[in-house]
Amino acid sequence: VQLVESGGDLLQPGGSLRLSCAASGFTFTRYAMSWHRQAPGQERELVAMIHSAGSATKYADSVKGRFSISRDNAKNTVYLEMNSLKPEDTAVYYCAAGGFFSMTYHYWGQGTQVTVSS
Repeated sequence: VQLVESGGDLLQPGGSLRLSCAASGFTFTRYAMSWHRQAPGQERELVAMIHSAGSATKYADSVKGRFSISRDNAKNTVYLEMNSLKPEDTAVYYCAAGGFFSMTYHYWGQGTQVTVSS
């Protein structure tokens, strides 16, 4: 099983970024996919989640209206589109595979760093 995140970068406040997570080694279409983040000294938090069929999504209040999660089941890839980025969005971003309603996570990626700073 592999979840490989990419797209992390250093950018200025107000900028935009798209993260990707390529999955392999498991049946992608059976799992909800999610993005989480962890800033230094803080606990990991759920940012966004998308149902296995892509029919429903959840977002943390702090990113609603700015971030958008999507998936391409033909490419076994999940994306996180991030707009209007703020310094407080700085964190390591992880993708995970799990249950949409159970909020359990079976597989994790290694993370990609997003830094928002002027």
